[in-house]
Amino acid sequence: MVRNKEKNTWFDALLLWREKHIKERYFIIILSFVLGIATATAAWLLKEIIHIIQHFLTEHAQVNGTNYLFLIYPVAGILISGLLVKYVVRDDISHGVTKILHAISQRKSRIKRHNMWSSLAASSITIGFGGSVGAEAPIVLTGSAIGSNLGKLFKMEHKTLMLMVGCGAAGAIAGIFKAPIAGLLFTIEVLMLDLTTTSVLPLLTTSITAATVSYVLTGTDAMFKFQQTEAFSMGRIPYVLALGVACGLIALYFTHISIWLEGIFRKLKTFRKKFLLGSAMLSILIFLFPPLYGEGYDVIGGLLGNSGDNLLSGSVFAPLGGNPWGIVIFLAIIIFMKVFATVATNGGGGCGGIFAPSLYLGSIVGFTFARSFELSGIHLPEENFALMGMAGMMSAIMHSPLTAVFLIAELTGGFDLFLPLMIVTLSAYITIRFFDRYSLYSVRLAQKGELLTHHKDKAVLTLLNVNSVIETDFSTVHPWETLGDVVRSIARSSRNVFAVTDDGNILRGIVLIDDIRNIMFRPELYERFKVKKFMVSPPAKIETSMPMEKIMQIFDDTKAWNLPVVDEKGRYLGFVSKSKIFNAYREVLVENFSEDE
Repeated sequence: MVRNKEKNTWFDALLLWREKHIKERYFIIILSFVLGIATATAAWLLKEIIHIIQHFLTEHAQVNGTNYLFLIYPVAGILISGLLVKYVVRDDISHGVTKILHAISQRKSRIKRHNMWSSLAASSITIGFGGSVGAEAPIVLTGSAIGSNLGKLFKMEHKTLMLMVGCGAAGAIAGIFKAPIAGLLFTIEVLMLDLTTTSVLPLLTTSITAATVSYVLTGTDAMFKFQQTEAFSMGRIPYVLALGVACGLIALYFTHISIWLEGIFRKLKTFRKKFLLGSAMLSILIFLFPPLYGEGYDVIGGLLGNSGDNLLSGSVFAPLGGNPWGIVIFLAIIIFMKVFATVATNGGGGCGGIFAPSLYLGSIVGFTFARSFELSGIHLPEENFALMGMAGMMSAIMHSPLTAVFLIAELTGGFDLFLPLMIVTLSAYITIRFFDRYSLYSVRLAQKGELLTHHKDKAVLTLLNVNSVIETDFSTVHPWETLGDVVRSIARSSRNVFAVTDDGNILRGIVLIDDIRNIMFRPELYERFKVKKFMVSPPAKIETSMPMEKIMQIFDDTKAWNLPVVDEKGRYLGFVSKSKIFNAYREVLVENFSEDE
């Protein structure tokens, strides 16, 4: 105990020294620099562990051709990962980016400590064993968790803590992809953090530091080797637009099937049932379509390197190789099956994200699109369209056109295709937005009113919690009490409304002083009138599960100033007043959105 006390005293002294000698804005830059090193190191560690596991499992195995070990490995991976999460972590670590969004909007940017390592450990096992998911979302959650806990360690205020979460995410993207610009844009488009003069420098510091550390650790080569063999022709713009529309529609399919399949897994209450369903789906899909094994980066490299026809080898569809349309049919089926493999991996107990699946799908969509036209007599460069498909699919699935453009350009060095990349991402984004307002990351939170957006009024309401504005100093009366009892309650209260509850504290109605003003001064009526005689129903009831935006809409519709609050069983908790909400609104606005001088 003495040792802990000494440690705390030493750290407290450090905090006091920092507050005296280092200004807040300079200290944030220092933390951003440290965060860049930490996130890049975490990204490198994740990739190294994945490669070590993959090398160990495949060292003496034949990847091409029938090898039943590749049916067993992914199943073993999601089992080990699932058991790790269930018995060691004991918390839900799936949907990494969604968890960050939830932490920003509902948990004051506080992310649990175990997220600094748990997602990294579980995803490295899942992906190393061949799970059909990506490592990027887990490392983004890891980076944001490091930023959040680093901010908490140094007692940062909420607004700065939110910035540290964003810096952690930016550093993770910049570190794992060697893409500093994409890391910065990711925090704006996907995490929906506002870029201000106070936030841009820390975000840039973390992104550039992470990318630099990644270059030092892994070299300066782009993640994918791409050489533009054919210059882009302006006459191909209609085909680029059409590819964007195709990416948008396939992203729509991917998003809705993902949500539907996740609902099925959610209904399976036990880990055993989820694992059995997920492992069965994954094994069957990998047996029929070997390219679904693992992250799929080898497939992307092959499509960008003009070796896409080799994907048929080793599958039951290999006889289709003699047909010019065989590879198109095979890849078209994979496009529709990839979502099942991804959700089966996560639903069965694995841990991974949709970054890699979106890039994988995009490259296949672009290649298949170009090959189809090629077989129809219209020449389109397959490598270029595979690259553009990656940008289009990421833009549509993640609702992040700018991130997609710069990420694909930085990933591959394909800056010569900047114009068509912008065209395809815009086309894909407009297409998906015509059907879906929110991305796969944010739709779950948006449905519950917990999504923080760039719309400042809605963002403030999202950060407000109904439990923080409930007022409990309202007196309660019961239906069987008399008018005299109510008058005595009025004498002890400073409010003009009273909740009427029964023995189970269930709200039955309300009593308004204005409604009984004509009889409350007549003592001869005190014992004649019961509360149930003059109580009325409230114009509306507020439930604790309601988002604040909906609550404000109820206030506007009812023109009420005070409304009772109940839980999911109808039990009375207190009242919410407009004035309380307005005061809380102003406090949150100043705390989170006022820009420092």
